[in-house]
Amino acid sequence: MQRRVTRPVRIGNFMIGGNHPIRVQSMTNTPTEDVSATVHQIHQLVDAGCEIVRIAVPNLNSVTALAEIRKQSTNIPLVADVHFSTTIALACLPFVDKVRINPGNFHPNRDVLKKLFTRAKQEAKAIRLGANWGSIDRMLLAQWGHSTEAVYQSFLPFLEAAHAVNFQNLVLSFKASNVPMTVTIIRQLVEKLDAAGYNFPFHLGVTEAGNGAMGRIKGAIGIGSLLLDGIGDTLRVSLTENPVQEIAVAYDILQATQRRISQTEYIACPSCSRTSFDIQRVLGELKAQTATLKGMKIAVMGCVVNGLGELADADFGCVGAGLGHVNLYAHGRCVKTNIIEADAVRELLQIIVTHE
Repeated sequence: MQRRVTRPVRIGNFMIGGNHPIRVQSMTNTPTEDVSATVHQIHQLVDAGCEIVRIAVPNLNSVTALAEIRKQSTNIPLVADVHFSTTIALACLPFVDKVRINPGNFHPNRDVLKKLFTRAKQEAKAIRLGANWGSIDRMLLAQWGHSTEAVYQSFLPFLEAAHAVNFQNLVLSFKASNVPMTVTIIRQLVEKLDAAGYNFPFHLGVTEAGNGAMGRIKGAIGIGSLLLDGIGDTLRVSLTENPVQEIAVAYDILQATQRRISQTEYIACPSCSRTSFDIQRVLGELKAQTATLKGMKIAVMGCVVNGLGELADADFGCVGAGLGHVNLYAHGRCVKTNIIEADAVRELLQIIVTHE
């Protein structure tokens, strides 16, 4: 899977784009003016593995709070989420590493935009042009319809203004709640952007995805599809829940698409009547014992129908071998046979230690 070639952009102490890791982002949902609550949630997010935190800044009072939040979150890349007001966007720049503005609700006055991009360049800060389907300018929709071209035209005045002052620290995004629309438009959009020389990093997400299983499924399908295309340099799984819950899902998506390995990988069949040992118990116990072995692939297979073939892609594993027994494998080779189920995990852990 070839990753889309994008130019590197610095966000605080992280680089995104280029060959840098795909970064996990989230957003606080506390009132920004409640500094204590917002700082507490930022640190909860970081403890969960979040690497970039976005904060809504709806007014100038929030900018004052943002300055204090910055003081209490010195090593965390922060993003100010600003709508409508260039004045607020400019005021945020000293306190954050990136400012997100929405092309759909920022007036594309070239002189005003050049002022914003010039200041961001002087302060070595980044700007994200974050378009949402729900806020695309109605005149563009009237002219171009519900199309990729409408989104591209929404970006264009901002891209041209940035180019005019040689501002390179741009990140782009497009989000919708409709998963097929999000995936289709982004695929077409990055082709147009690359053809025009705008190979800026892209932030991924499915907005207004909801909560629970469906919210996670929407995020996984939308973000995962694009990651498999090689598109995406940062991502957020948007859930109507405590944002801390988003982080584990994001890393699961990265792991499943093999875009960023941060966990142990488990290969396990759903089992059927051919399975002659308690595969669920063995898998659960094995996961509890091996969860810290980042990047290792471990297989637990019910029988030889698919087991031996799937084991070829695993570092270690076990396959059912008769009632209550398993065979154990290391790097595709059978190393122990007819091990009773009760000893399977202990024996496999010993094999991992000796054959790793």
